[in-house]
Amino acid sequence: MTGTEFIHRFEPATSAGSHPLLLLHGTGGDENDLLGLGRMISPGAALLSPRGRVLEHGMPRFFRRLAEGVFDEEDVRHRARELGDFVAEAREQYGIAAPVAVGFSNGANIAAALLLLRPDVLAGAILLRAMVPLSDPPKAELGSKPVLLLSGQTDPIVPASNSAKLAALLSQAGASVTHRVLPVGHQLSQADMTLARDWIGKVEAKAA
Repeated sequence: MTGTEFIHRFEPATSAGSHPLLLLHGTGGDENDLLGLGRMISPGAALLSPRGRVLEHGMPRFFRRLAEGVFDEEDVRHRARELGDFVAEAREQYGIAAPVAVGFSNGANIAAALLLLRPDVLAGAILLRAMVPLSDPPKAELGSKPVLLLSGQTDPIVPASNSAKLAALLSQAGASVTHRVLPVGHQLSQADMTLARDWIGKVEAKAA
């Protein structure tokens, strides 16, 4: 790979017919964090899990922020293009199809940015506790790409109005959005895993 190289883990598929998953961790995570989640929600799928290249007080992230919930949007755009290039190169290296992103928190935000800035990169996305990544996003054509957005009713980081705005933004861009608000906070719950597994099962069945 080139200068778009990310430290990453790759696990090849052990069963046919499943979309590869692009696993995108939250702040302070790494390339190992979501492997278990990926195996759980889509057993046998290929897993591509990069580590964010931005450090915030030593904690990996996928883009810079200026404060809690305030993003460096120029960096968001730059890092989304960089991640998109990495995915394209990884697809060629590993011989995989366009992946479905599974992102948590910061990882969900960069996945949302990828959908808006590089819609060709992803086959769909599971966005766990995501926020609107860009205040002035480009007009994207998502062509009915499936997106599952799971928000927390008592999330202290992501306001309900923000996640609803993201769902509307992606829908207006043509995505087929399922938005569920769970009675939880910012952390992941068993309900997230169950809903994600059921949703991706339906996506796979429809594709077949």
